[in-house]
Amino acid sequence: MRYGVCAAVLLCGLSLPAHAQQADTNAVPVGTVEARLAPVSQSLSFVGRVEAIGRVEIHARITGYLEEVLFKDGQFVKEGDLLYRIERGSFEASVQEAQGKLEQSQAALTLATRQRVRAAELSAKGFATDVSLDQAVALEQQAKGAIMINEAGLADARINLGYTEIFAPISGRIGRTSVTEGNVVGPDSGVLTVIVSEDPIYITFPVSQREFLKSQQSGSRPDLSSIKVQVRFADGTVYPELGRIDFVAPAVDRATDTISVRAVMPNSQGGLVDGQLVQVQVEVGQPEEKIVVPQAAILADQAGTYVFVAEAGKATVRRIKATGESGVNIVVEGLTEGEQVIVEGLQSVRPGQAIEAAPLPASLNPS
Repeated sequence: MRYGVCAAVLLCGLSLPAHAQQADTNAVPVGTVEARLAPVSQSLSFVGRVEAIGRVEIHARITGYLEEVLFKDGQFVKEGDLLYRIERGSFEASVQEAQGKLEQSQAALTLATRQRVRAAELSAKGFATDVSLDQAVALEQQAKGAIMINEAGLADARINLGYTEIFAPISGRIGRTSVTEGNVVGPDSGVLTVIVSEDPIYITFPVSQREFLKSQQSGSRPDLSSIKVQVRFADGTVYPELGRIDFVAPAVDRATDTISVRAVMPNSQGGLVDGQLVQVQVEVGQPEEKIVVPQAAILADQAGTYVFVAEAGKATVRRIKATGESGVNIVVEGLTEGEQVIVEGLQSVRPGQAIEAAPLPASLNPS
C-alpha cells in the first residue's frame, strides 16, 4: 500500500515539468511597442470645403469654325498648352487687308508732306497764298491720322488672328469640352471648358465667434504661420500633408455668427478635389507631453476601451481613456511610459494568455 502511494506521488512529481513545458509551448507570439510620451497639441475640429486657388472658364473671343480640340477631357494641362484651334484663313486675310491700308496711308503721308513743303516754299516766295499752305498742312495732318487708324486696325486684326488659338491660362485639371470640331464657336457660345488648379489648394472653414475669441484670450494675435492644419476625409483617413492658415476674414458673417478662415494645403498628388467636404483639425496652444499608442492597439468592449500590455510573460488588460489623436496615434490616459503595448497578434490574445513578446521596429513605434 505504501509502495503504491509513493509511486503515485513520484508520477505526479514527474508530470509537473512536462505540464509546465506544454504551457510554455502554448505561448502566443505577439508584437509590442512602447507607450511613449510625445508632444501633443490641442486641436479644434471644423467642417471645411476644398476650393481651387485658380478656376478659369475658357471662352472663344472670335467667331469661326472650330478646327481642333487638342486635349482630352479631365487631363492635366500646363499654362500655355494649346487647347483649341479655330480656322485662321479669314483672319489672316484681315491682317493682310489691314497691312495694305496702312501702306496706302503711309504713301499718302509721303505725298502730303512733299506738297506741304512745296506750298511753304511757294508761299515764302509770294507765288502761293496762305490758304493753299494751310490746306497742304491740313492734308498732311489727315494723312498722319489715317496712319494711326490703320495701325490700330492692323493691331486689332493681328489680335483676332491670335485668338484663333486658345491656350491654357493656368496649370490645372481641365474639364469636359462643350464643343467639338466642326462647330461654329464665338463669344456667344458660352463656356467651352473649365480649368481648375490643383496644387496648392485652399481649405475654407467657418469658425464660431466664441472659438475665435477664445484663441485671442492671451491678448496677442496668434501667429497664423505657426498654426498647423490637418485634413481628414469622410471615411476617416488622414490626408498626409499639413497646411497653414493664410487668411482670416476681417468681419463676422452676420447670418451664421462665424468668421471665415482659409488654409493653404499642398496637393501634388491631387488627393484634394475642388468642392470636396472635409474635416479640418487646427492645432491650438502649446504642445504638452502625453502618452500615445498606435491606433491598432486600441480594443473595445461593453466596459469601454482597453489595450493589452505584455507583463511578466502574460497579456494583461489595461483600461484606458482615449482623449484625442496625434497623427496616426491615439492619445490615451491609463498607461505609463515604457509599458509594452501589444499591437500584433491580438486576434489570439486573451486576458492572462501566455505570450512571447517581440518589440517591433522603432519606425512602428508612436512618435
